[in-house]
Amino acid sequence: MTIDLPKGRAPSIRDVARLAGVSHQTVSRVLNDHPSIRDSTKAKVLQVMEDLQYRPNRAARALSRGRSRTIGLLSAESAYGPASSIAAIQDAAQEAGYYVNTANLTSVDTESIEAALEHLMNQSVEGIVVIAPQVRVFDALEQLSIDVPFVTLQSTGRLDNSLSVDQMTGARQATRHLIDLGHRSIYHLAGPQDWIEAEARMRGFLDEMWEMDVPTMAPILGDWTADFGYRAGRELLRRRDFTAIFASNDLMALGFMHACREAGLDLPRDVSIVGYDDIPEAAHFWPPLTTVRQDFAELGRRCIALLLSNLSGGVPIERSDPIIPELIVRGSTAPPAF
Repeated sequence: MTIDLPKGRAPSIRDVARLAGVSHQTVSRVLNDHPSIRDSTKAKVLQVMEDLQYRPNRAARALSRGRSRTIGLLSAESAYGPASSIAAIQDAAQEAGYYVNTANLTSVDTESIEAALEHLMNQSVEGIVVIAPQVRVFDALEQLSIDVPFVTLQSTGRLDNSLSVDQMTGARQATRHLIDLGHRSIYHLAGPQDWIEAEARMRGFLDEMWEMDVPTMAPILGDWTADFGYRAGRELLRRRDFTAIFASNDLMALGFMHACREAGLDLPRDVSIVGYDDIPEAAHFWPPLTTVRQDFAELGRRCIALLLSNLSGGVPIERSDPIIPELIVRGSTAPPAF
């Protein structure tokens, strides 16, 4: 087929219609998968689109169909867990034929959240996913009216439309692993106090210690960074009143390992350490880090499935049980050397 378009001009729907020998309304019906179009006509139009390398204008199609096929994503903070959740949601949305428009919060006050939601609504999003690990964000969401279906990826028990990883169970797995090895003097490096996941992991640690009748030392509130883990390690090593550490994320565990190495300690003979998240580098720490792995891909799939079920107008999918994380045992834990 000879294709003669003015140099530098992208092909239009009318170019497709002219070369396919149909009306532009017919091309529009093909784009919208209208059932009235004959298979032979559809095949001819699609072939012309391929020859022209025609790409339909998504915004124009959204206006004509009354749908944007766009999901809004409201995100606060970019720690490993939330960032991995975002990637998983984007992948799942793409597989379902949806685009993702992200609004990142630089502050978690009500005004900033309201402005971010307004930005997403102005993009004609059909639904919204909220990845905001701070309790303050949920406080604000309860005060605001959101006019489209939305799903949250942290569970506080205050909103029905939420999905989550069972952080408490993951923390209990990590704590039980240390107890089963014979450790009875265990410190917990917790995450920031306002973070939902940090609170759940700390509760899991405390519940497991209580249930196993192991004396509990007060958790140490951190900030997710390796620098904090290092500083906490230097401080705690002055006391040496512990044999194991459960850190609420892998980066704090890394910093603590640094402090132990600097003090001349052998890991895990002198101190056992468990992290949380199983970041890609965790298997390459020295020693390789025992940690808790979360299935972010499954979380993303469930999130999009739940949101799209609400968008379809059909029977809503019932909220599924939290995803159970998996303890990954590596070389950073061993029985204490009494």
